[in-house]
Parts: sequence; structure tokens; C-alpha cells
Amino acid sequence: MEKKVTIYCKNTGSYHQYSFGTSLIEIYNDLGIKLKYQVVAARVNYKVEDLNFLVYKPKDIEFIDVSSPSGMRVYVRSLSMVLGKAISELYPNAALRIEHPISKGYYCTIDSFGNALTSEIINNIKEKVKDIIVRNEVIVCEEKQTKVVKELFAKQMNQKDKISLFETFGTPYCRYFRMGEYYDYFNGVLLPSTGYLNLFDLVPYYDGMLLRVPNRDNPVELEEMMYLPKMFDIFKEYVGWNKIMNLNNVGEFNVACKNNQSFNLIKVSEALHEKKVASIADMISQRTDKVKFVLISGPSSSGKTTFSKRLSIQLMVSGLKPVALSLDNYFVNREDTPLDENGEWDFEHLHALDLELFNKHLKQLLAGEEIEIPFFNFEDGKRYFKGEKLKLDNDSILIMEGIHALNPQLIPEIPQDFTFKIYVSALTTISIDNHNWIPTTDTRLLRRIIRDFRFRNYSARETIARWPSVRRGEEKWIFPFQENADVMFNSALLFELAVLKKHAEPILAEVPKYCDEYTETHRLIKFLNYFVSIPEREIPPTSLLREFVGGSSFRY
Repeated sequence: MEKKVTIYCKNTGSYHQYSFGTSLIEIYNDLGIKLKYQVVAARVNYKVEDLNFLVYKPKDIEFIDVSSPSGMRVYVRSLSMVLGKAISELYPNAALRIEHPISKGYYCTIDSFGNALTSEIINNIKEKVKDIIVRNEVIVCEEKQTKVVKELFAKQMNQKDKISLFETFGTPYCRYFRMGEYYDYFNGVLLPSTGYLNLFDLVPYYDGMLLRVPNRDNPVELEEMMYLPKMFDIFKEYVGWNKIMNLNNVGEFNVACKNNQSFNLIKVSEALHEKKVASIADMISQRTDKVKFVLISGPSSSGKTTFSKRLSIQLMVSGLKPVALSLDNYFVNREDTPLDENGEWDFEHLHALDLELFNKHLKQLLAGEEIEIPFFNFEDGKRYFKGEKLKLDNDSILIMEGIHALNPQLIPEIPQDFTFKIYVSALTTISIDNHNWIPTTDTRLLRRIIRDFRFRNYSARETIARWPSVRRGEEKWIFPFQENADVMFNSALLFELAVLKKHAEPILAEVPKYCDEYTETHRLIKFLNYFVSIPEREIPPTSLLREFVGGSSFRY
């Protein structure tokens, strides 16, 4: 008698029976499900699995397309593998490096070309990618003993960066992907074949090339491309610094830590931060004949608060008197707060702030007048005045931090010469390997999960549930204005994920395995497994990381 397994399909809202070993793609086709966009994977018991996954036990199954964050990751990983194969066919000795996301795409370099990566070469690669997609080549996931996988990748001239990663896995078996005789490794599932990839572009970008991908909100169109020179320069600076340290990927980092070099990495990384903060303070002090307001912005969990405090110390070293003013003080009364598309209060909207009063106060301060600072009570949603006064001396400088700090509409009545704008973000520049980058949002999300749990009494599940809303606010109110900054500060620390690991893992372990948030939880747990854990006793109390893991000498 043929064995059957019962599955529950969330897309149809019904139960179905299938033979043991039926694949997800067979189930999808049999049920006649029509997603808005092309199916790319499925969530099986809230874990993302590829469409070739075979079902042997009862499962909850939800098919996903490229419009979901998990689906987009599957699409981009698969496209990255095709790009790697295209380059290996055209230039067998060349090594592709997908360095980091930027301009809503992915910045790539090819080591053997350097600055000689011409438009002609890029176009040749693009045509080869198209050819592989048209051939609809099968992408096979295989698993073998880790020592065998190491030997397999050691034979490929352009894949040796993965050897050190495999050496630090600590697992007897390892999964990898194959297209014909081309092998690659990725930290997640891929599409069944190249024919699923229906939209991409590859264009010159500074001294490399940009892999363009479908728009997250409308996947039938490419993401809008934009040049971000300031953001690109800071990425390039830190990637170059990693190369000097011989720490380009997680495998090399893990090896260094196992060789007792973690304490030196902490000291050097912290020293680089301090040098950057001091340099920014020097830039401000050289313009104090005009600059009276320092505006600091950045996305969630980028470390803006600690950066502001450290900058204030360096400004004092330069002979200035920094004064902090919170933009939160200028929230309008709750009943006057703008509403979002769901009819709920939108506290991240620019006009959730009393711009008229804020600009009036700044003009008064510039004129040497004294102002009374408002106080906003978050419990009753009302603004009060408690008699707190502020007046700037000749050597005073006002430090203001907030998500709208770089938005030109925040202070339209204040001449630009009187302001100095700083953008702070955690731009992770180390990679898992040459084809697996680390999204900057992952570092910030892990920081926020730990901070929310330790200091705000929020579970990881609650933080992960809020994260999409936080990201939408960033896309609307922060990222469009980042290039308005006079200077950017990278708050990421080379060693931090190895420290965050031991703090995040027990918090993530508490997320139930039967909820939507477990999909992201499972992905983060797998991601943290790449890192060895290092002690944090060498991290100074003024470190930006202390804002999230505790032990800071600053008051928040």
C-alpha cells in the first residue's frame, strides 16, 4: 500500500494528501496555485525550502514569490550563482567578488581585471548570463562530507575563498550547489533552474559593475538605479582596510580568532572608530565661525546615540561646548499626528514634528536669544513646557539626532552654512565569502533584537514583527536623504557579529517555531552559526557596541 502524507497548504487554506517523497513543485502544480508573481520557493513549517524539497512528513506549506523578502533572497542568490558561472566560462582564472549591496543592487568586482573592467567586458558577461538563463540549466543542491567538499572547491581556481569557511564549519557534512561542472556555495536555498530568472541587468558602476535586481514592491520592473558617491566611498575605504588586515571574509576572521588574534582585532577596530569620530570633530571645529548646529541621522540601531556622545567628547577636546537637543521634544500632540495608509498614527512622518516651532527656536538660538525647550510626554501624547531654558554661547554647538535630520524640509528656514550633517549607519564590509555578502540590515536587526530584549522588555518575536514597518519608514524618511550628509560614519565593527552571537542566540531560541516570525529567526540563527564566538571583556565601556550589549559608561 502506497504511503501518503497529509500537508496543509496556506495558499489554498485546505489539507491535501500526497505520496511520500512528492516535491514542492509537484504539489504547487497539482494544486493549480496562482501567485501574483512567479513562485520561487516555499515556507515549510516556517522554514524556507527550495521547490525540489521532498515531503515525507506532515507539513504546513506556504508557496512564496519574489515579492516576499525570503523570495527575493532566493532570486538574488540564484542570479549570483549564474553570474559566477558566466564569468568562469568566459574567464576561467577570474574570481568574482560580490562585495556589498548599494544603489538597490549589488556592487561586484573581478579581481583579475581591477580597474580595467570595461563596458565591453561587462556586456560580454551580461550576454553570457542571458545565455545560461535561456538554456534553463538545472541548479542541483548536493550534500557531501565537508572534507570532500573542501577538496571539490580547492580544484576550482576561482572558489578558494570558501576553503577557510569550510574549515571553521565544525560540521561533518556540507551542502553546496552545482550547475553542470560548476560548483558554488550559498547560505540559503536557490531556484530549481536558471529559467526562473526573468529580470536582471549588469551595468558599469564606478570601478566595478552593479548587478541590478527586480524591484521589491513591483518585481516586474528593475530597482531604480542611483549613484551614491559618499556611500560608495565609505564602503570602499572599509573594504580596503579589511584587505590590509587580510580579513576579507568570515572564514579568515574565524581563523584569526582561533589563533588568539581577536583581542587585537577589537583594539584596532575601536581605535579606527575613535580616529574617525575625532576626525569628524576636527572638521566641525574648523568651521565653527559658521556652524552652530550638528544634525545626525541614520537608520534604526545604527548607534546614533553613542556616536553623538562620543562626538560631543571630541568636540570638547577641540574647545567647544556641545549641547544636546532631542527632536522628540518637538512632537506634535498625539491628536495632531498624521495618519498612515491604515488610518493609524504615523509617528515617523516628518509632520509628526512641530516644524514651525522647531525652526522658530533654531532662529532664536542663532540670534543669541534664550528659548524654553518643550517636553513631550509619551504616556499621554502631549507636549508640555517645564521651564527648561537653552541659550547658546559663542563656543556652544547644538547636537541634534533624529531620523529626519538630513531631510531638507526639516529646517528650510536655516541657512545651510550654519549646519553640519552626519549620516551614521552600520555598513558591514566583511563577507561570508566572495559570493555571499552580509546585509547591513542583518547587523542592525541583531543589534535591535538584543537591545530591545535587554533594555525595553521586548521579545525577539516582537522586534522581528515590527522590523518591516521600521524598514518602510527608513526607505521613506532616511535613505533618500543620506547623500545630503557632509560626512558619513560607519558604525559597524569588524568583530561585532562574533560578539552579538552569544547574546542573540538564546533570545532567538525563545521564538516559537509555529509563527511567521520564525522564518526570519531561523535564517538569523543559521547566519550566526558561521561565526566563532569571542569574549567581550576587551571591548571598552565607551564602545558603540555597548549601547546594545550593555556595559556602557554612557547614560542613555
